[in-house]
Amino acid sequence: MTSEPLTRARIVAAAIDLIEREGADAVSMRRIAADLGVGVMSLYNHVPNKDALLNGVAESVLSGIEFTDDPEADWKDRVRMQARAFRQIAHHYPRCTMLVVSRQLQSDAGLLPVERALATLRSAGFDGEDAVRVLRLFIAFIVGSLLREVGVTPTFAPTHGPMVDPEIDVTLFPQVSELAPLLKSCDHEAEFEFGVELLVQAIAVLPKKGGSPQ
Repeated sequence: MTSEPLTRARIVAAAIDLIEREGADAVSMRRIAADLGVGVMSLYNHVPNKDALLNGVAESVLSGIEFTDDPEADWKDRVRMQARAFRQIAHHYPRCTMLVVSRQLQSDAGLLPVERALATLRSAGFDGEDAVRVLRLFIAFIVGSLLREVGVTPTFAPTHGPMVDPEIDVTLFPQVSELAPLLKSCDHEAEFEFGVELLVQAIAVLPKKGGSPQ
């Protein structure tokens, strides 16, 4: 039986799988070769080095974003759709998404989501500076939401222990005590939609200094 030929796509897929299991620090050319059952030198025929491999991972994840953007829709609806599309892929590949936002990508796959987001904001009337700021704001919010959702950040994340620590002074922390059930639980999708809507409504009142409002 003939084994599956080694390709760049197979190598990148193996790296994605490893990152989601063990994190980006686990990636090495030797480890990927071992996971694929091939000699490490054979990888270099398809990927020149580890940095190129990680770029390939980021580009592969971004290329999986399914945009349902409607150029005729109101810009606020387009922003909502784009944010949800990014969240969907980030939720599917949480550890790889951290890699995506940490790298400067120059490929078509890496730049297309950025181009679409900026074009949407510019068409709404934002100048270049504000469009970039709004884009960064949304990315920060989506990544922060993702970190909380996958359990990386504990602050104000839902807990799995008692609603109120018996050692907490209820007199000193009456709000924490009263709202403990809400602090304990979290509907991640509802929280995300709440945050997106808050951001959309906030940027909608920003003064427009450029672009072509529609």
